[in-house]
Amino acid sequence: MLGLVFGVAMMSNILLAGLVGVLYPLTLDRLRIDPAVASTVFVTVTTDVMGFAAFLGLAALSGIAGGG
Repeated sequence: MLGLVFGVAMMSNILLAGLVGVLYPLTLDRLRIDPAVASTVFVTVTTDVMGFAAFLGLAALSGIAGGG
């Protein structure tokens, strides 16, 4: 069960990273902000937070989180 949670969390994180990695630079370019400078911070933070949330959320939903 833990392997399934890891696998699904990793796949969702990879898909989210690809989506965010495309959308943030395009959005910043439309706002006339240099995407090469600004997007790396936003992409990293979004990917880390959403990956962590996906893992913990899936662990809680599957019942392996160990909550009492």
